[in-house]
Amino acid sequence: MSSDGLPPVRAPRSSKKSREEVIRLAPLTYIHVLDNNTHCRRVVVGPATFTKQEHEKILFREPKRMIVLPPQHYIEIDSPALRDDKGELVIDEYDQVKVRFGDREIRTAEKFPTPFPLYPGEEAGAIKPLTVVAADQALVLQALRPYTEGETHYQAGEEWLFKGPATYIPAVEVEVKDTIEAQIIQPSQALKLRARRECVDAQGQKRRSGEEWLIRAAGAYLPSVHEEIIGFEHAKVLSHDVALHLRALKTFTDIYGQRHKAGEEWLVTSEISPSHICDVFEVEVGLVPLQTLTDRQFCVVEDPVVKGEQKLGSCILRSGVCSFFLQPGERLRNGIENVHILQDHDALLLRSTEAFLDTTHPDLLRIPEKDESRKDWKGIERIPGDLWMVYGPCDYTPGVQVEVVEKRQSIPLNDTEGIYVRDTQTGKIRSVVGHTYMLAPREVLWEKQLSKEVELLLQKQGGAGAKRDPSRVVTFNVKAGHVVQVYNYQSKRSRVLVGPALVMLGPEEQFTVMRLSGGTPKIPNKVSVIALRLGPKFMTDEIAVETSDHARLKLKLSYNWHFDIDRSDPEAAQCVFTVRDFVGDACKAMASRIRGAVASSTFDNFHKHSATLIRLAVMGRDTKAEEAARAAGQDVAVKPKERLLFPQNKLVITNVDVQSVEPVDAQTRESLQKSVTLAIEITTKSQEAESQHQADEEEEIAKGALTTQRLKNKADAEAFRKELIRRETESMAIQQRGEAGSLARGVAKAEEVMNQCAVAIAQAEADAMKIATSVELEIMQAQQEADIKAIEKENQLELERKHTLSEIEASKFKRIVESIGAETLEAIARAGPEMQAKLLEGLGLQGYMVTDGSSPINLFKTAEGLVSTGNPGAM
Repeated sequence: MSSDGLPPVRAPRSSKKSREEVIRLAPLTYIHVLDNNTHCRRVVVGPATFTKQEHEKILFREPKRMIVLPPQHYIEIDSPALRDDKGELVIDEYDQVKVRFGDREIRTAEKFPTPFPLYPGEEAGAIKPLTVVAADQALVLQALRPYTEGETHYQAGEEWLFKGPATYIPAVEVEVKDTIEAQIIQPSQALKLRARRECVDAQGQKRRSGEEWLIRAAGAYLPSVHEEIIGFEHAKVLSHDVALHLRALKTFTDIYGQRHKAGEEWLVTSEISPSHICDVFEVEVGLVPLQTLTDRQFCVVEDPVVKGEQKLGSCILRSGVCSFFLQPGERLRNGIENVHILQDHDALLLRSTEAFLDTTHPDLLRIPEKDESRKDWKGIERIPGDLWMVYGPCDYTPGVQVEVVEKRQSIPLNDTEGIYVRDTQTGKIRSVVGHTYMLAPREVLWEKQLSKEVELLLQKQGGAGAKRDPSRVVTFNVKAGHVVQVYNYQSKRSRVLVGPALVMLGPEEQFTVMRLSGGTPKIPNKVSVIALRLGPKFMTDEIAVETSDHARLKLKLSYNWHFDIDRSDPEAAQCVFTVRDFVGDACKAMASRIRGAVASSTFDNFHKHSATLIRLAVMGRDTKAEEAARAAGQDVAVKPKERLLFPQNKLVITNVDVQSVEPVDAQTRESLQKSVTLAIEITTKSQEAESQHQADEEEEIAKGALTTQRLKNKADAEAFRKELIRRETESMAIQQRGEAGSLARGVAKAEEVMNQCAVAIAQAEADAMKIATSVELEIMQAQQEADIKAIEKENQLELERKHTLSEIEASKFKRIVESIGAETLEAIARAGPEMQAKLLEGLGLQGYMVTDGSSPINLFKTAEGLVSTGNPGAM
C-alpha cells in the first residue's frame, strides 16, 4: 500500500528493454524525470506512455499515485510549489516549477477537489481529517507569524479562540495550543476566574492582570484565552435560623448594592437572599445561628449594634418571645439565661456593676411594712459593688447593671443541726441552730476546719460514714458511759459532757483528744479517743519481775477499773481529763508495786502464792479488817483491800487477774519443762518408730526432688550471676563516664573560675588606674585653677596700678594747667600756628611732617601742621 492508501502501480513486464526505456503510466499516477543535461526535473502524469531517453533518469522505481483528498480532510505540504493569484504554477526560465523552500502549505479537499501530484521538492505529510469543534468547545490558537483572518489581524504570539460548533481549517501561520470546553455553571454555583493579562470579559468590563471575578449566570461558559479558571464557588443555603457572617477584604459594592469597607463585617440572612455565593472580595467568617428567646428567657448583649452603629462598652437586655441574629462584634454575656424562678424559700444575691435606680418592689426586697420608704416608693439608689437580695416567691430578670452572684435557699435546721455563719463586714462567726435560716447579703457560710486525726475519730467513734460538710455545725453523739471534753480557745474554758448527750461545737471550740497507751505490753500513744469510757472495763499488761533468788518471770496481768465520779454532775467529771494517759500511768504504778513485792519473795513462794502476793502488792493490806478481826478475837489473816483509788482522776482498780506466769530465764524454763518433756519423749518415740519407715521412703523421694531443684537453682543462679556481672559492668562504665564527665566539668569550672578571677583582677586594676588617673587629673585641674586665679590676681593688681598711675598723671596735668593759667595757654596756642605759617610761606610749603621712623608720631600735633587757616595741609 502507498502513503495515500491506494495499491502501488507496476509497469507491465514485457521485456527487460521495455522496462528500462518505456514506462506506461496508469491514470492518477506520476513519475519524476531528471534531465542529466540540464539537471532539471519534471513531472510526467498518467495516463501516458513515457519513453526514457539516454540523458534522462527516472527518480522512482515505481510510479506514484496522485494525492486524493477525501472531503473534510487536509494534507500538509513542505516546500510547496509556487502559484500565482489564479492558482497556476509559476515556471522558471528552465521550465522547472518554482518551490517555496522552508515553507509549508495546507491543502484541503475544498481547494484541491481533484487528485494532484507532488512536484519536485515537495514533501507531503499524512492525510488528516479536519478538526470538528463541537458546541461548548473552542480551540486555543496562537499566531506563529502575522496572520489575517477576515478583517482581524493577529501578530506573532497572539492567542485567540476558535469557538464551535464549526470545522477548523488549519493554517500554516497558526498553531493549535489546546482544546478547552465550556464550564457548566449549575444553579447555586459561580465560576471564579482570574485575568492572566489585561482584557475585556464576556460582560464587556475591563479586567486588569491578576483581577478575579465571578460568573454567576447559570449555563455554559467558555472562558477566553486571557481568563484562568480558579474553581467553582458553591452557594451557602440560608434558612430562617441561620445567617452567613462575612468580612470584606477590600472596599467594594456587593451583589445586593451595599458598599462595604475593607475589614467590615456583616450578616446575610434569608430575608436578603435564600442563598449566597461569596464574592472574590468576601471571606466567610462562619455561620451565625438564630438566637431564640421564650417568654421565660433573657440575655444580655454586649457591644450591641443600634441603628447600624456599634455601641462599644455598652450592654442591652433582651427578653420575652423574640428571635434575632447576633451582629458582628456582638456577644452574649452569659449566653441565653432562664428567668430566675424563686420559691418562698429561695433568694438571689445580687451585685451592682454600675450606679442605677433599683425599682424592685419592696416586698421582694423584704422591706418591713413599718419602713417609711414604702409609703412613697421610688426605688433605691444602687452604687457599684452594692450587695442585696431579692426574695421569692417571684420571677426575676436582672438588668444589665446587675450581676447575679448566686442563688440561695433557706437552710432548714432541726434541733440537732446547725450551720456556721460569718459576717463579711465584721468578720464575726456564729452558729445558727434549731431553725430555718436564710443568709443575709453580707453573710456567708463558714467552713470549720478540723485536724485529720479528729476527722477520723469522728467518723470512727461518731458513726458518720459520709464526708462531713465543713459549714455544718460539728456534732458528736456521746454514748452512755462515756465523757467528752470540749475546749473554747476564745474564752479559754472547757466544758465536759457525760453521755448520753449530743455535743455541738461552737465556732471557736475543739475536741480534747486523749492519747492513751495500748497493746500488750503497753505502748504510749497507741490509742486516740475523743469519748473516754468511764468503766467498768479491764486492761491487760505484761511486766517482767525478778524474785529474791534471781528467777526472772514474765507476768501477764489484767486489771478491772472504772472512774468513781458523779455522772450526773459534768463539773465533777473534769478530773477525768487531768491525767492524759491514765492507762499508761496506772499500769506503770501497779507494775512498780508488783516488782517490789516479787523482789522480796523466793521463786517457790511466789509460784505457790502468786495471786495473793500480786493482789497485796497492787491493792495494799487491809489494816482495818485485820484490826477488826484482832479486836473480835479471830484469826488475823493478811487480806488485800477491795480497791485501789488514784485521787488525781478518781480512777479505781477493783481487781487484778493473773493470766499467766512464764519464766524468762532459760534454765528455769528447762527445769520446769523437764518433767513435761520426759513424758512427751516416751510418747513420741513410739510414734517415731512407727513412722520411720514411711519417713525413709518420703525422704528418698524428697532427695530426688531436692537434687533436681538444686540443679535448677544452680542454673538459675548462674543466669542471675551472669546478669549481675553484666549490670555491674554497665554500672562501672556509667560510673567511669560520670567520673570523667564530672572531672571534665570540674576542670572547666576551675578554668572558668580562674578566668573570672583574672577578669575581676583586670577590672580591679583598671578601676584602680582609673581612680589614680582621676586623682591626678583633679590635682592638675586644681593646680591650673590656682595658677589661673594667681594670674587673674596679678592682672587685677597691674590694672589697679596702671589705673592709679593714670589718675596721678591726670591730676598732675590738671595742676600744671591750673598753675599756667588759661590765658597763657591760649597765647601759647596762638603763637605756634602763626610762626609755623610764616615759616611755611618762606619755604613755599603748605605743611610738613618729619619723623625718623623709630619714635611714634604725635598725630594730635601733626594734625595742627596739616591744617592751616583756610587751606588744607598736604603731605
